Amino acid sequence: MTVIKGVLFDFSGTLLRIESAESWLRAALTASGTAMDDAELVRSAAALERAGALPGGSSPVELPGDLGELWEIRDRDARHHRALYTGLARQVPLPDPELYDALYERSRAAEAWQPYPDAAEVLAELHRRGTRIGVLSNIGWDLRPVLRAHGLDRYVDVCVLSYEHGLQKPDPRLFALGCRELGLDPAAVLMVGDDRTADGGATAVGCSFLPVDHLPVDRRPDGLRPVLERVG
Repeated sequence: MTVIKGVLFDFSGTLLRIESAESWLRAALTASGTAMDDAELVRSAAALERAGALPGGSSPVELPGDLGELWEIRDRDARHHRALYTGLARQVPLPDPELYDALYERSRAAEAWQPYPDAAEVLAELHRRGTRIGVLSNIGWDLRPVLRAHGLDRYVDVCVLSYEHGLQKPDPRLFALGCRELGLDPAAVLMVGDDRTADGGATAVGCSFLPVDHLPVDRRPDGLRPVLERVG
């Protein structure tokens, strides 16, 4: 059996989790100087969540037809990503048109993301063991500042972001690129992620795969610890 010498982690729902839709909307309202009473805020936040407008949150309950094609390619290009998520947000009436861009900007802010309780501990231990560590994410913006703000970047050797390469998981080429960036044969690499289809696609190039549950941070205190059992 090949010894695992490197780990590729998904970002959203694996290492960190986006804030709640209510917290997200409240922060955007504050940033734009817009007032909204609490009852309306709660209703609007729930509607935004149903619309799938929060990146890293739930998928749309019903995807508007004019956004269907964009949904499929949203993580291949930064412009696609912004257009898709601001377009989904616009399905929900809000008191100020500037809020749609404010919401998108908030979703990229470090304050909007919270690491899972065991993320730093697991990354630090892997780093101590000399394991090569990468973050491989379907995303439309640069997540490196978020990792830096939460003190996780010190453990990460490489970041492979879909929008920077015009590829998105489960395309085998993105996983192959991640392995090359780690300097390892895919057989020596473990992919960890919350999406069994997208992240599980790593097995097509010969990586191992360890799924984790996409849960709020307070409901998944030690979901990453099994990684340490898989790595030599």
